[in-house]
Amino acid sequence: MDLDAYSSASSRPPLRSSVKRRVRIREIYYIELTEVEARNGLLRVGCEAGTYIRKLCHDIGEVLGCGAHMRELRRTRTGPFKEDTITNLYDLVDAYHFWKEDGDESFLRKIIQPMENALEHIPKIFIRDSAVDSICHGANLTAPGIVKLESEIKAGDLVSIFTLKNEAVALGIAKMSSQEMYASNHGVAVEINRVLMEPGTYPPMWKKHDRREEAEE
Repeated sequence: MDLDAYSSASSRPPLRSSVKRRVRIREIYYIELTEVEARNGLLRVGCEAGTYIRKLCHDIGEVLGCGAHMRELRRTRTGPFKEDTITNLYDLVDAYHFWKEDGDESFLRKIIQPMENALEHIPKIFIRDSAVDSICHGANLTAPGIVKLESEIKAGDLVSIFTLKNEAVALGIAKMSSQEMYASNHGVAVEINRVLMEPGTYPPMWKKHDRREEAEE
């Protein structure tokens, strides 16, 4: 069997599963056979979120004609975070006590990362300061509020909204492609589904704009 040819797989959740058992397509980026001992094999798999590795092992066994099941699973990476950058809860508790009792925050600063680090793999859209607070209050992002963005965004993609200071504001679903966002001067560009920044962090410029429109009327 050519593992390199296994680029995507139909994945149905196992019988014992907390989600609805329906077939879903998940991309398999790579499968490496790193060790073989008797009838046991060690695989390294890079895959899209939501892949059921137990089901993947079962499918590989069916293709090989010998049967297979997963004996043990170890997650070594999720998004931009790798195994060598994680921290256990014991270290976190120790760092908290150093800060609480001695005022030493250096250990906490090594452990706690800004949430922006978790969004590195998600396409970014940077917005005007005047648009930030309205989004923090639940408004969708319209095309005039965009200053710059990453290319290759397609309608339907998950995107992250950032200030010009590289602060995370929200997550949403793109309603336009990158090209359409550049070309448009009106319309909803991103439908916001998760606000990350506290309202009031930036001044409410949108209220001033609304009052100005009322005065003009």
